[in-house]
Amino acid sequence: MYRLLFDHVLSKFEPERAHHLAALVIRAIPAVGAATAVKRYTAPTGDLSVHTLGLTFPTPFGIAAGFDKDGTMFAGLSALGFGHVEVGTLTAHAQPGNPKPRLFRLVDDKALINRMGFNNGGAQAASRRLGRERGRSGRAVLGINIGKSRVVDVDRAIDDYLTSTAVLAPIADYLVVNVSSPNTPGLRGLQELDKLAPLLEAVKAAAGRTPLLVKIAPDLADDEVVRISELVVRLGLDGIIATNTTISREGLRSKPSLIEEAGAGGLSGAPVAARSLEVLRIIRGVVPAELCVISVGGVDTADDVAARLDAGATLVQGYTAFLYRGPLWARQINRGLARLRSSAA
Repeated sequence: MYRLLFDHVLSKFEPERAHHLAALVIRAIPAVGAATAVKRYTAPTGDLSVHTLGLTFPTPFGIAAGFDKDGTMFAGLSALGFGHVEVGTLTAHAQPGNPKPRLFRLVDDKALINRMGFNNGGAQAASRRLGRERGRSGRAVLGINIGKSRVVDVDRAIDDYLTSTAVLAPIADYLVVNVSSPNTPGLRGLQELDKLAPLLEAVKAAAGRTPLLVKIAPDLADDEVVRISELVVRLGLDGIIATNTTISREGLRSKPSLIEEAGAGGLSGAPVAARSLEVLRIIRGVVPAELCVISVGGVDTADDVAARLDAGATLVQGYTAFLYRGPLWARQINRGLARLRSSAA
């Protein structure tokens, strides 16, 4: 049913406009008092809970950062069956992001290219909004992803991250340092160890008891993944999220003219799956079993989620397939995981 709606209606809309329409529907779920009823329909049928980061996740499957950039859909996404919702990327300064158009579909690849540029209303505004969700029963785990403000020079990045941390760590169930988006100038350079170590040390100290993770790019070389993993362990961080979008365009099936029209930006969806899984395996081969590793990139079905868990992921996130699967996607994953576990028992 949703596929027909996508093919004949939603695909005709400019992608960012379609996303805003979807956001209206998701925000309407709690607004009209339907959250409890929807939650009953989308919740796992069996016990899929995961205990990590000192928290209980009702299902290992969550929505990745980038879908709910400003934290306006948290309650609705919780009702749709996601075990955790990672909002953001949020920045200390409100910013409009890059010029439009900045979001492009590659339907033949089940992929997206985006160069959004951390468009958001700022950490302070999001804090006021998300703070109201603390203590509410039945909600998903709240992750908050923070990045560098575009107006701030890279050499002042630590202070900028600390501003966001001070505002958002007290309301987050876990906090993520994003140094891997390709759409903010200079950001990926912060993955270099001499810059990353002092940044993570400073944010960890400021975050206090809030679990802290770092999100890395799939375009890192294998040895760089190993070194960052070792750094995370050495600094006592709580986890790693692997991976963000890629700047690669290898192996795409979409028309070259369509890819060229989309231009620069991060590629997400099915084409990222293989590298994301590779990076997960590299990380898990380096870090201790108790470290939380969240795998994201190209996840579509319950089998995909199960494969990431079997490869060592603690939790799994998705984003792009929401566009192609629709609002019952998390339900499909949850029910599929329950069936897989039941058949394996």
